[in-house]
Amino acid sequence: MTTPGYRDMPPEAWDPQAPVDFGEAEEFLRMCYADNGKMGPVEPRLAVVRAQIAATGTYGHTPDELAYGARIAWRNSSRCIGRLYWRSLVVLDRRRARTPEEIFALVVRHLCMAGGTAAANREPGAIRPVISVFPQAQPGRPYARIWNDQLIRYAGYRDVNGGVTGDPRAVGFTESMRDLGWRGKGDAFDVLPIAIETPSEGVRLFELPERAVLEVPLAHPEFGWFAELGLRWHAVPAISNMRLTIGGVHYPLAPFNGWYMGTEIGARNLADPERYNMVPVVARMMGLDTSKPNTLWRDRVLVELNRAVLWSFERAGVKITDHHTESDRFLAHIRNEGRAGREVPADWSWIVPPMSGSATGVFHRYYHEADQRPNFYLDPDARELATKGHRAHPASAPAPQDLAREQHPAPQGAHHVPDRPAPTQRSAPMVPTQPTSPEPRTLPSPTLRPACPVRH
Repeated sequence: MTTPGYRDMPPEAWDPQAPVDFGEAEEFLRMCYADNGKMGPVEPRLAVVRAQIAATGTYGHTPDELAYGARIAWRNSSRCIGRLYWRSLVVLDRRRARTPEEIFALVVRHLCMAGGTAAANREPGAIRPVISVFPQAQPGRPYARIWNDQLIRYAGYRDVNGGVTGDPRAVGFTESMRDLGWRGKGDAFDVLPIAIETPSEGVRLFELPERAVLEVPLAHPEFGWFAELGLRWHAVPAISNMRLTIGGVHYPLAPFNGWYMGTEIGARNLADPERYNMVPVVARMMGLDTSKPNTLWRDRVLVELNRAVLWSFERAGVKITDHHTESDRFLAHIRNEGRAGREVPADWSWIVPPMSGSATGVFHRYYHEADQRPNFYLDPDARELATKGHRAHPASAPAPQDLAREQHPAPQGAHHVPDRPAPTQRSAPMVPTQPTSPEPRTLPSPTLRPACPVRH
């Protein structure tokens, strides 16, 4: 995904009670003002920030500081292969939003802007990187956040036999959303609601309108039967539960997106045994010998799955990149940064694509993985909420509620890519159910769970 990456655990646990470290603020501001001469001398600004921290425990960024910090956070993200474009990140300042309705409306605008469906001069599918930055966390106070790990994620429904329809990764979160009143359609590509938690109202669920969810039905350039599988995927990968840190200030609600690299869909989301597990299905349709691994049937299927993804997105006019092209672009980014005197932090295990790794240039070198700030972090509590929803903290879970929707529904089909083929058997795709171990059902508490600082 050509968006900022994240680490499995932040190098330093975030203490939401602690005031901003002036030393971290000073380091960021000196870098920011040195890189942007038009902003003037930094010393007067440092004096103001020092006074604000002394009085309130934190300080506020100017719009220019916020935009610069968000772009540098992407540049510093060691698990992102698409950082060549870090300067092009569109930064939307949403720090005045307070209510869940305001936040949701701006999330919808984010997705429409990112997917190209909001601008008259851009075609749907002209994906561009966007970040929406909502209010910062105030030391010792509750804050707004989104539970979902991505703004668009497909549900996973467990059946009575232990199998799953949809995405097995989302089973726990899906069950939490159903506990809270969401029903869903029960199909394999059912978009989950957005769970928005605010200090004033606890958690509220909102269903995305069609115009915000740009999707591509998948077909194959040679295999006519492939379209009959009923596969599809959304076009905008938007991470929504990571904490943006800029100069010691934390933004727990800062969803951001880029565009897909084909292997993320074709070699992971659709192929992994613990995801949609389509490799055995496609192998049977291709008539491959699956009796032993040395026929390389899995490898052959992965190639065809990825061909289908790239071909379908390109035919629909939706931006996507292949792993060979993106590998070359990342090496160009390293050269650019080297000329600027900067080392590129990178996690080899994430930069190297999940297929044909040694055929790409990024495979054949070492990287230095450093924690450079500004950056994005995934906190343990945010990870738990994205996996289990309210069941991560069942004792303080919210009560079931009515699902909120936009007050003004979008025109039907407003999000569709022009002239793209309609999927066959959309209501019954040939996605296998995944056997999973049943989890004990935990009923929610009848009390609303207030927003609270991240627990460690």
